[in-house]
Amino acid sequence: MPTPLRQRERQHGAVLLTALFVLLALMILGVSAARSALGSEKSARHERDRQIAFAAAEAALADAEHDIEGGSDRASQRAALFARGNVFGFVDGCGGEREVNAGLCLYMPARPAWQGADLSGKDGLEAAGVAYGRFTGAQLPSGKGTLPLRAPRYLIELLPHTQAGGDAARPPGNFYRITAVGFGSLDATRVVLQAFYLKAAAEEGA
Repeated sequence: MPTPLRQRERQHGAVLLTALFVLLALMILGVSAARSALGSEKSARHERDRQIAFAAAEAALADAEHDIEGGSDRASQRAALFARGNVFGFVDGCGGEREVNAGLCLYMPARPAWQGADLSGKDGLEAAGVAYGRFTGAQLPSGKGTLPLRAPRYLIELLPHTQAGGDAARPPGNFYRITAVGFGSLDATRVVLQAFYLKAAAEEGA
């Protein structure tokens, strides 16, 4: 028969073992809570960065529309490329980055220009598209803190456009597809948006 001393020792041992299990459970809960908090913070940072890239891409779409309407100089060579019925300047592979027809793409049904273009915006002569503000003079801060890593870019494709019963030789206006890419504060965060834009023909005699 166990003595009172041995009974007390066994009770102390059981209490110690229970305390260790409780401590282990608390540690597991603490680690899980910390991981959950870090995961939530990471998700929040990613979503904030995606919103930055989204806003930049939207700004690039608006800048492209401004470019189509004549940009900062409606009498420039660039503005003339968007004249009614004009197809000059819209080329396969899009215009060179340093040319007046930069980012202007020939419509290719089997291979849309935006699918093969490099819109990364990284330094180099091969980068495709137009950097934000190049032909409009608009400015968008970038490169620091929570700002976009670099300026957004866009391409413009001239699409065929006729209306039922209309004269194919005199379309009602020029119809464009704009593809824009915006960057977050991290290089891996990018958002691509597209929009269609109809530049209505000017009234006769206007």
